[in-house]
Amino acid sequence: MEIILAGYNLDYETIGTLKERDSGANALTPETISAAYARISRNPLPVNELRRIAREEVEDARKSNRNIVFGMGHSSIAEHAVFNVDVLGISRLLVEEVEKFRLCSYTEKSQRYVLLKDDFVIPEEVRKAGLEEPFIETIREQNRFYHELYEALRTHVFEKHRDLAAEPANRSLLEGWAKEDARYIISLATETQLGMTLNARNLELMLRRLAAHPLQEGRLYSRKLYETVKDIAPSLIRYTEATDFDRRTRPSLQEKTQGLVEKWGKKKWEEKGSRTLAKRGNVALFYATPDADEKTIASILHSSSGLPMERCMGVASLMEREEREDVIREACRYMKAYDAPLREFESADLHFELIVSATCFAQLKRHRMATITTQDYDPTLGIVVPPAVQAVGLEVTFRKIIARTEETYHRIRKADPAAAPYILTNAHQKRVIMKMNARELYHVARLRADRHAQWDIRETAERMLSLGRKVMPVTLMLASGKDSFAAIYERCFPENT
Repeated sequence: MEIILAGYNLDYETIGTLKERDSGANALTPETISAAYARISRNPLPVNELRRIAREEVEDARKSNRNIVFGMGHSSIAEHAVFNVDVLGISRLLVEEVEKFRLCSYTEKSQRYVLLKDDFVIPEEVRKAGLEEPFIETIREQNRFYHELYEALRTHVFEKHRDLAAEPANRSLLEGWAKEDARYIISLATETQLGMTLNARNLELMLRRLAAHPLQEGRLYSRKLYETVKDIAPSLIRYTEATDFDRRTRPSLQEKTQGLVEKWGKKKWEEKGSRTLAKRGNVALFYATPDADEKTIASILHSSSGLPMERCMGVASLMEREEREDVIREACRYMKAYDAPLREFESADLHFELIVSATCFAQLKRHRMATITTQDYDPTLGIVVPPAVQAVGLEVTFRKIIARTEETYHRIRKADPAAAPYILTNAHQKRVIMKMNARELYHVARLRADRHAQWDIRETAERMLSLGRKVMPVTLMLASGKDSFAAIYERCFPENT
């Protein structure tokens, strides 16, 4: 066996310095890696030799990439070229669109840890509508109250947790609790920054999709991102213009949906009855895999035997509850709080509808392996007011600013509906559909149902887990936050503790 390092990320400034020193440094492109790996399937030379050839013949490597990726349609070759990108000065609203691309990596400035400095995006749509002045005035009012709220919450948190405050090392933690509740009053126009890592295939998709985005900020992001990367790997990034599919599908569906909703109105729907399996607070479970525990057990039997799936399903259906629990216990016997369940747990699905604040969604969207679709933010759904805001006696002021925010929202919405959500706050809510399998729910619970998680998403995750256990109690018998895992494990395996 031989393991050879093919390459690793370099800071672009370092690459620029190397190119200045060496005129032959045009091989400093990820395209050569893609070209070499593309040749593995048809060339008997060792892969490290293929990489050497590609480095020495960059133009030939680029021609090969164009032929293989675009001529032959083997787009996976572009996945071997990876980019790290700094993104600064974009709105929190646009970040939600950027982070829809699930096979990329993002690290975003957190409003839980960083104190706001009043930076925000002024959308071109707002300028063109002649509403820049009320837009800025509203956000200035939000931001002024944010700082007032932070100071009040900071005092409250330090007084409430005097034992922690006695230790200087806990100062940042306590200030973070104040920041995470104060942020509920700031807008989705607030500027943020993030580091983004993505391969060329996903980069091209991001460029094309955002080129069709209804917000000008989204289209500008696409153009600027393309300008940043186009000269680094030209053979792998080609189709960057908006397509009819990207540009026209959503508006067409909205028009079609409006007609269907008008035809099949509320009264007729009520006659059919509710299709929600269960509901708890802002979380509704409206679909789960039928006989989910049986399906999970059958999948484990299938991968652990030589039986066809049909027979495994038959065996699982005949098993006693205790026998099924024994199978799940055996699958999880050696699990620690940081271990993911076996992939067989992906056989059972759950579909949730959530009504969540922008604060909660900012965290929820990080679970990109789940299928997440959303509606626009909707003021009629109400807002989430942090309990600590009530505790410091500032809820009335909070709600007054929300009311003024919504007045501005409606003014913008009349001029440009797509741009109106910029002015809404982190307290405003929207409906989200989240489809996940049992394995993913284990992951969500570990992170978000843990006592260290932010309270808003923790409540949502706990409700999801509670509803999930009703339809697949055996499959989810060890699902919990990290802090609860040891206790649950002890109940399941008293002989091991």
